Amino acid sequence: MIETLNGFHETVNFKDRPMFRLYHNDEATDYPPHWHSNPEIIMPLTNIYTVDMNDRRCILRKGEIALISSCAIHELHAPDSGERLIFQPDYSLISSLPELSSFMTLLSPAIFLTKEKDLDIIPSLQELMFRIEREYNSKSPLAGASIYSMLIEMLVIIGRKYSASANSIDVSRGKQQEYAEKFAGVCSYINEHFAEDLTLEEVSEMSGFSKYHFARLFKQFTGKTFYRYVNMKRIENAERLLTEPSASITEIAVKSGFSSPPAFVRMFKLIKGFTPTEFKKMHD
Repeated sequence: MIETLNGFHETVNFKDRPMFRLYHNDEATDYPPHWHSNPEIIMPLTNIYTVDMNDRRCILRKGEIALISSCAIHELHAPDSGERLIFQPDYSLISSLPELSSFMTLLSPAIFLTKEKDLDIIPSLQELMFRIEREYNSKSPLAGASIYSMLIEMLVIIGRKYSASANSIDVSRGKQQEYAEKFAGVCSYINEHFAEDLTLEEVSEMSGFSKYHFARLFKQFTGKTFYRYVNMKRIENAERLLTEPSASITEIAVKSGFSSPPAFVRMFKLIKGFTPTEFKKMHD
């Protein structure tokens, strides 16, 4: 259920557990387009549950899972009867770990895990969701730490399947692990320095590759070009800054690493589908 909705912006109220919110939802209620600064994991327990994002509709069946990234506008449609788990963790827990932060960038705006393509990992994810629910409702000491550990385990399972892995990098088997570690380090570097004037030439030289070899391997590892990945990190930062009432578009553009406000506006609309001003109005 949405408790606090201002425009399109939902404020998640962490009442029962600091840093986490879990609903065992059985309401036959549709939720209008909204977004929140936390990711969201949805798993139907009985009947279906429908998620709409932009022009994409996913009908989740019992046991299937949607992982929606932070700041992604979505709407939810419930059948006349049914149950589902809706789990919302604080994003700061995830962003504090570079590997998970990189993974969340790669999956944006959402990933839908279905029985046709994800049967190899769905049972493990279902069990973790049930364990999270039990821990969430328990009075056990360190329950929050336990929930966080299970959340990380879920993201690792999904990330290992959906992040481009060492085996996808087109090099000899002996070099795969070495290159995977190197490009994980590159992603961490970008996560920390996205607001600076990063260039393909500079980062490839730091990594010890030629520019063209680096560009090819980086896309194999992340599924995105170097500049696409950098700009997605910049837009993620801009989304957080846009929720601050006093922040101007020019200030946000500079703090997020864009050369000018027009460049920021163009890239924001390209990635998100609407302008920074429109996003800010949704929050206001």
